[in-house]
Amino acid sequence: MDIHAHNRDAWNAESESGDSEWCQPVDAATIAAARNGDWSVILTPNKPVPRDWFGDIKGARILCLASGGGQQAPMLAAAGATVTSVDLSPAQLAKDAEVAAREGLALETIEADMTAFSDKVGSGYDLVFNATSNLFASRILPVWRECAAILKPGGRLLAGFMNPDFFLFDHDEVDAGGPLTARFHLPFSAARDLPVGQREERVRRREALEYSHSLEDQIGGQIAAGFTIEGFYEDRWSADATRLDPYMPTSFATLARKSG
Repeated sequence: MDIHAHNRDAWNAESESGDSEWCQPVDAATIAAARNGDWSVILTPNKPVPRDWFGDIKGARILCLASGGGQQAPMLAAAGATVTSVDLSPAQLAKDAEVAAREGLALETIEADMTAFSDKVGSGYDLVFNATSNLFASRILPVWRECAAILKPGGRLLAGFMNPDFFLFDHDEVDAGGPLTARFHLPFSAARDLPVGQREERVRRREALEYSHSLEDQIGGQIAAGFTIEGFYEDRWSADATRLDPYMPTSFATLARKSG
């Protein structure tokens, strides 16, 4: 099975349904506020990214990586940045382009995989904004290397990612009322570790297949790619989203700066 193609199709389906909070374009009032300096964006489900993580974005070249959906990229463009949005899903990119056209924003869209995009976008970027998404990639070390390749020295990488412990649990079972019992070894791969019937049902429902990644790869991988970690925070989802929410943060975010 081609997991890459399946996840692309799954995100197209998610985007076209419009049910996910990550697939709902911002409205004109939100863009107008951003133009006046009143804006915030998220790397993780709820907590706004600290504004000082961005530095001065007026005129900055920002690449939004796997963050399509008509939200973060248009907001940053309205705040004064020149934005390139790179995403695997053409449906998610179409929402970025739709908001940009409606609002007259400087925003380019490019369809590409987060593990191999540098040859399509050039270099010299000031900032990469990578909202929580690398759970859909089987390998993440190439992601950090690609980000380093396109950033200028001193450029910033803002990344969100899942707490790997989230993937210890069978969330289909938990959502159906089952116990919060560790089921899987880490790192988790839905393509490898889910029972065949359960995996086939997810594919039938056009749901993306996910991977966990170690903190060694998430944080150590950024350092190995030439970044220095300068900021970190945790975030939670909601009790409606996961029964794990009262017990632990489900996602993390980092601010890293390219050496040089």
